[in-house]
Amino acid sequence: MDLFGHHVHGSGCPGGNSVLATHSAEASYVSFVNASGDFWLLIVLVFRILCCNCGAPIDGTSSAGALCYDCVKLTVDISEGIQREAVLHMCRDCDRWLQPPAHWISAAPESRELLALCLRKLRGLSKTRIIDASFIWTEPHSRRVKVKITIQQEAFEGTILQQTFEVEYVVAYHQCPDCAKSYTANTWRAVVQVRQKVPHKRTFLYLEQLILKHSAHKDTINIKEVKDGLDFYYAQRNHAEKFMDFLTSVAPVRSKKSQELISMDIHTSSKQYKFSFSVELVPICKDDLVALPIKLAKSIGNIAPLTICYRVGTSLNLLDPNTLQTAEVSTPIYWRSPFTSLADTQELVEFVVMDIDPLGPAKGRFRLAEATVARASDLGVNDRTYYTRTHLGNFLHPGDSVLGYHLTGTNFNNPQFEALEESNAYASSIPDVMLVKKSYARKKKNKPRAWRLKRMNKDEGELLPKKQDQERMERDYEMFLRDVEEDQELRSTVALYKAQQAKKARDKMEGIEQASVAETDETEDEDIPKINMDELLDEFDELSVGDEES
Repeated sequence: MDLFGHHVHGSGCPGGNSVLATHSAEASYVSFVNASGDFWLLIVLVFRILCCNCGAPIDGTSSAGALCYDCVKLTVDISEGIQREAVLHMCRDCDRWLQPPAHWISAAPESRELLALCLRKLRGLSKTRIIDASFIWTEPHSRRVKVKITIQQEAFEGTILQQTFEVEYVVAYHQCPDCAKSYTANTWRAVVQVRQKVPHKRTFLYLEQLILKHSAHKDTINIKEVKDGLDFYYAQRNHAEKFMDFLTSVAPVRSKKSQELISMDIHTSSKQYKFSFSVELVPICKDDLVALPIKLAKSIGNIAPLTICYRVGTSLNLLDPNTLQTAEVSTPIYWRSPFTSLADTQELVEFVVMDIDPLGPAKGRFRLAEATVARASDLGVNDRTYYTRTHLGNFLHPGDSVLGYHLTGTNFNNPQFEALEESNAYASSIPDVMLVKKSYARKKKNKPRAWRLKRMNKDEGELLPKKQDQERMERDYEMFLRDVEEDQELRSTVALYKAQQAKKARDKMEGIEQASVAETDETEDEDIPKINMDELLDEFDELSVGDEES
């Protein structure tokens, strides 16, 4: 008999288990002897009941609503009250998502930021513990986002359940306030006016490629093309300042800032301004002939004042073709005493190489050589030739065509060049011809290229360009494409893309004559530099970029 007066079976086996006859319970016996030698028997009662749903025996003291664990999982839904459908608002113009109440955030598809936004949209999820959440793949055009969520929650006292469910989001398009402002007049808050006083657009074409490569135009609300440059409009001042920093990091520029008061609240002293940033590019471009001031030429390494600009980065890089000496004119030094180019690429004259003798010195891709050239227009008319030194020893061979500046008999209205002619030290060193770059024979009709460039969508303004201006712009663009083909250093700074599949010709070639003409055209372009397919990027779509075939 135990301490409660019940008859116990198997009491002679301390530590054994026995089923009580009078109660639906199990008893566990623990016997021990204390320090005084007394024998003690401890009885632990465990009451068992049957599950009300399936009849399985369960612990009656800790059972959850008289249900076993399996029945609890089947009958209790801890995700009750959590939304299974929701709506996500996205702006189609800027690809941003609305985070209530009025904040717009940028998030890539299936990113952590978008997943966090999806979880915040669900009501009732804060009462549970989130174990895992992940995206389920959906068709990109379905405008649906599915998320798989795993949560934990205590269903009853001492009973914790874990459940997995799916939530479907419908993507609804909603225009954000910033994009709504961009479609109305006079909504910009800052404008960056980029100008360069040169007769061609090749510098802006190169600057456009740098902007596209680094996505520096993503915050603009409008880009307008004007006579001597471009205007970039922004909705916020800090976006314009960020673009100014980019221009300073890629080109030699100087800037000025001005502001205009739009409105003012006299009660709160709050004011609204419009900011204008004027950016001027150095009016010297690649392959221009430059006559340096004599004092400046001595201060930057005692280089000869008559040089060629072979690169324009954050500073001007100049080259003396007679000695291969190079010098760099930094932006602050240039704007301290600005000067213009002596001649630009529109004044280049075609020469034919009669003889060339490479000399020893070489620097990078340049090699010093002595060349005898004649004007292409003088062939068959007279026998006049010119002897000069050039840096193109690695590129020129007898019979090649080369472009250069013809200085003999040319009048320049330039104070720096007049100072050279009057100088006793430099007057005798002025050459008759300065060669700039090799010229390749090309067909009059441009052959479609296997590569292409991206172009920005620009607003041409109220007046469309005239026919002659349009032809000049097309000519400048073609010259820029040729520079990209011929100059590997220039090509490495821009992003080139694979051209789309060429369209089938409407009229097929018929007869041997047409085939022979085609073969002749192919042989004419053999010497033209080609761009390897390894240098080209795959095609992609971008909302703010317009495609233009090269």
